[in-house]
Amino acid sequence: MAVPGDKAALLAAIDDTYTKLLRDLATVPADRREDATLDGHADGTRMSVGDLVSYLVGWNELFLKWCDRRDAGQPVAMPEEGFGWNDLGGLAQKFYGDYADLAWQERLDRLDRAKKALVARIEAADAATLFTDPWYKTYPLGRMAHWNSAAPYANARNRLRRWKKAQGLL
Repeated sequence: MAVPGDKAALLAAIDDTYTKLLRDLATVPADRREDATLDGHADGTRMSVGDLVSYLVGWNELFLKWCDRRDAGQPVAMPEEGFGWNDLGGLAQKFYGDYADLAWQERLDRLDRAKKALVARIEAADAATLFTDPWYKTYPLGRMAHWNSAAPYANARNRLRRWKKAQGLL
């Protein structure tokens, strides 16, 4: 999925992928939401649809944490304290655990709140901040926002649709 080149396109990509994802999540049978039958984010692991939602909450909230810490002039551990970019599978496992005690609707509500806060960050930023000025290494804020919202929403939707097809749920 290409990174949009302007604010309106970025917001539209986030809204479009999120809306489609929610539509697909709404059709997951309640008795199947916690079955660990999807391929996990780390090689050789399995996850549930609930874990998939936890993963999305984790990345959205992590993006917001990066923004908050950066705004406060505090150091930002990328991607997260104790994890390197070469251990994203381990970070995914952490996200599954972080939200494991939340009920289905609580996870969806938390994802919705995080997505709205992420969108608010984008709406408040100017074009240079979003698409020109380096925010992390050479990457501007808009690219980081896309990588933590629209891109994982689309990836999650693809995983979910493949799983539904394999489970005879489509």
